[in-house]
Amino acid sequence: MNWDVFITCAITGAGDTTGKSQHVPVTPQQIAESAIGAAKAGAAVVHIHVRDPQTGKGSRDTALYAEVVERVRDADVDVVVNLTAGMGGDLVLGGDEQVLPPNPDGTDMAGATERLDHVRTILPEICTLDCGTMNFASGGDYIMVNTPGVLRSMARQVQELGVRPELEVFDTGHLVQVKELVRDGLLDDPVMIQLCMGIAYGAPDDPTTFMAMVNNLPNDCVFSGFSISRMQLPFVAMAALAGGNVRVGLEDNLYAGPGELATNARLVEKAKNILENMNVRVMSPQAVRDKLKLVKR
Repeated sequence: MNWDVFITCAITGAGDTTGKSQHVPVTPQQIAESAIGAAKAGAAVVHIHVRDPQTGKGSRDTALYAEVVERVRDADVDVVVNLTAGMGGDLVLGGDEQVLPPNPDGTDMAGATERLDHVRTILPEICTLDCGTMNFASGGDYIMVNTPGVLRSMARQVQELGVRPELEVFDTGHLVQVKELVRDGLLDDPVMIQLCMGIAYGAPDDPTTFMAMVNNLPNDCVFSGFSISRMQLPFVAMAALAGGNVRVGLEDNLYAGPGELATNARLVEKAKNILENMNVRVMSPQAVRDKLKLVKR
């Protein structure tokens, strides 16, 4: 059991969710305002993607990230900034018979240095590194691509920048990659891991699988766990019981309850309520910085 838990709120993601809920933020102002609302509700960390304001699709435009982070940093609330570095690893193949060339609609492949341009410019406290390649979307030909060579280069660059990587682990094999990065000195202590459960073709979100993941974590790491959709809020309790921290937010789930479209602030409020009813202390942003040895800029 973890009695001191921090809440991360994943604000918008890059998935095709903007047409499913009016609460999914799209513009930099909307994303920043939603992050600020989540922080006021009790989130110590906000995990930020950006979207093209014209199309609503995921983007890796450094200027969009800079505007969001500037708004968040200028706000009247303290929160740890966590930027995704997962964009730039999107491959959509041409189909089951004509695999190549890749489909340009959805394919966005970039090298390690380019994928970290916004991190290098903004210097957040945390950025994410997806720790493996996998079939990601249900059906179709989309592959989330993160080769060992690219990951090692990204880890080395993030380490040199003094930014704490959050290692996104979607299946047990991804933990092999994490342990190799630890072994080779590419990750500084404390190692921070996010267990991402319930995503299609990744680890399912049943308790047995989740605990198998937890039991294979590197020694002395700090971890969070979450699941998607209706299992997001049950995983708040499950992650704390397993010794971890929690993540909620519209990136992973659009509903606060049956038929009730959520906001990020509402999901954080519900997570905080679950934890406090378990007699868990919800950590402040500064307590998280102290625990994870983060550098606030």
